[in-house]
Amino acid sequence: MASKPPAGDPVQDAPQIAAPQHAAAGLPAIGHTLRVAQQQMGVSRTARTLMKVNQKDGFDCPGCAWPEGDKRHVAEFCENGAKAVAEEATLRRVTPDFFAAHPLPDLANRSGYWLGQQGRITQPMYLPEGAERYEAVTWERAFAIIAEELRALESPDEALFYTSGRTSNEAAFLLQLFAREFGTNNLPDCSNMCHESSGSALTETIGVGKGSVSLEDLHQADLIIVAGQNPGTNHPRMLSALEQAKASGAKIISVNPLPEAGLERFKNPQTPRGMLKGTALNDLFLQIRIGGDQALFRLLNKLILETGGAVDEEFVREHTEGFEDFAAAARAADWDATLAATGLGRDEIEQALRMVLDSRRTIVCWAMGLTQHKHSVATIREVVNFLLLRGNIGRRGAGVCPVRGHSNVQGDRTMGIFERPAPAFLDALEKEFGFAPPRHHGLDVVRSIEALRDGKAKVFFAMGGNFVAASPDTEVTEAAMRRARLTVHVSTKLNRSHAVTGRRALILPTLGRTDKDIQAGGRQVVTVEDSMGMVHASRGNLTPASPHLLSEPAIVARMARAVLGPSSSTPWEDFEQDYSTIRDRIARVVPGFEDFNAKIARPGGFTLPHGPRDERRFPTATGKANFTAAPVEYPEIPEGRLLLQTLRSHDQYNTTIYGLDDRYRGIKGGRRVVLVHPEDARELGLADGSYADLVGEWKDGVERRAPGFRVVHYPTARGCAAAYYPETNVLVPLDSTADTSNTPASKSVIVRLEQSPTV
Repeated sequence: MASKPPAGDPVQDAPQIAAPQHAAAGLPAIGHTLRVAQQQMGVSRTARTLMKVNQKDGFDCPGCAWPEGDKRHVAEFCENGAKAVAEEATLRRVTPDFFAAHPLPDLANRSGYWLGQQGRITQPMYLPEGAERYEAVTWERAFAIIAEELRALESPDEALFYTSGRTSNEAAFLLQLFAREFGTNNLPDCSNMCHESSGSALTETIGVGKGSVSLEDLHQADLIIVAGQNPGTNHPRMLSALEQAKASGAKIISVNPLPEAGLERFKNPQTPRGMLKGTALNDLFLQIRIGGDQALFRLLNKLILETGGAVDEEFVREHTEGFEDFAAAARAADWDATLAATGLGRDEIEQALRMVLDSRRTIVCWAMGLTQHKHSVATIREVVNFLLLRGNIGRRGAGVCPVRGHSNVQGDRTMGIFERPAPAFLDALEKEFGFAPPRHHGLDVVRSIEALRDGKAKVFFAMGGNFVAASPDTEVTEAAMRRARLTVHVSTKLNRSHAVTGRRALILPTLGRTDKDIQAGGRQVVTVEDSMGMVHASRGNLTPASPHLLSEPAIVARMARAVLGPSSSTPWEDFEQDYSTIRDRIARVVPGFEDFNAKIARPGGFTLPHGPRDERRFPTATGKANFTAAPVEYPEIPEGRLLLQTLRSHDQYNTTIYGLDDRYRGIKGGRRVVLVHPEDARELGLADGSYADLVGEWKDGVERRAPGFRVVHYPTARGCAAAYYPETNVLVPLDSTADTSNTPASKSVIVRLEQSPTV
């Protein structure tokens, strides 16, 4: 039997603390997976559902975007993927009676954990202006409200259409099509807050804003560098790929301010040896200061240049531009400055160099630890320089590997969810649909919040996600959202964004990945693109949580018909009835999707073309891969301050909180903790177990405070600290962003810790 949701919010600021663990997965992961799944789904539903996760005839996990190989295990999921599936396939329900019992002020005072635990939303809900309670509304009335508000705008650019990474390719294509036919490129998405820096750097340097490796490349690599990433929690199935690479002789270097259990030892729960002993993954752990990665890769590049025969001169000559300027900048790298920036020892960097020089095939993987700093784009460009020097782009077992954090965030961008669309994409859209899409750039996430704050945007529509909790500068973001005339969220479950609304608000409940999708044209499938450019079908197998749910494509199609009316010649009704008609249009608009329907009919789907990977063809402005030579930057920490990175717990997926434990870091029963090196804590007079307010310091002089965090003495890099988001998003200034990409700098927050009373 599934259990009932918690009636009250548990205490989250008095956790139990134990020593960090040094191995990930194993029997504890199996036990935790089964316990959570049973609580949400019950025994029989758990078995029926989990056996379809990531299978060729099943549904794509709504968690991370890690790819599957051609040969699938019967249990092709990880602990956190199972949690994501369990929360979506839960038997718990949020009905209109729930909203009658919980007015908006009550919901606003609840934690994200409590909200998410209540279950699936069963009917469209409407919050009238001035009301304190959501009330049930028909779909027809909901779409009429949206049409009323959108048509009343003075300009289409007063509307914002946000997309989360869970949205399918078909729904994403329809949403961008509707937005552009309506007249705006205001299409912010979750990528603006995570891998926008990767896309910006890679598009400039190699011409494609995606990774250049496949799963097979990882298995064939000689050296894998994992920088600014914690796969044990955020992409656990990646550990299996690293284990296989190790078995083939690969070496692994991890570069991170925190030691992470998943990279120390992986106890594969799918093999007897893995369960008993596991595999040590790290060959070298570089415990770098937050933000020191650019300096590290710049010095490595200098040392490669100084080593005879280390540069792939033929590759550099035939396939690159900008080498001389880059080389001059690299040769100027200074050992002392690098040691200060990184906190590393000279012997550690020299050991890393030896491993680099011994490798013919090198891959660099990264995630938010590289992308959420002011200098993130420059850092990733330096990573590309590092790979170009030795010809590690377009070679088997080598390349760039930005690991995406949400299951279809990469696919949504491919489908045109982008505020700065390429002219060629707009040309294809205009040719296919016969209207002139807007050509001026739209607003990303940060600029959307600014527009709401300043009264320049009045309608906010979100296709999934938890925008309020995911965004920086929480108080500013929430105040901005409350200025909107209408906020609309397409959702499966409750979250913080439903409690922070415009003058009017709608919650539109939708099908999840696990749900059967049956339309007038029969049973439908949707598609997703994983982190390595594989596109495949996803087919839910469960009866939907309520007969009142609509699919995401149906919601967009009906909204478009209500807003655009008979003036639109786009066949919205056909798109709703049969998703293959959407894919026919995608095939004629998006390169690489020719014969889309035929390709996804093949088990496992297909791989999108990638010029740099496939043929060393670089579609950049120069026609070659570009070396760059940005000045080296790193955060400077004032005396008595720490540099804070925000991060996830192990019981968390993005802003979704599954539980209150962080098993691998030794945290149990609470989230308001700050991890501080013991020596730093002693210098600041903070005992282990004491409580402190985290106070952000930024050039605007505004005090941003996160109160009541338990201090945990922890082996992080000196001068650095870590705490969970979204609780610490309040400390991230809205205008503290990465150059070029405008991604919030959530990994570089200068804070002071002020003692607070014990909670």
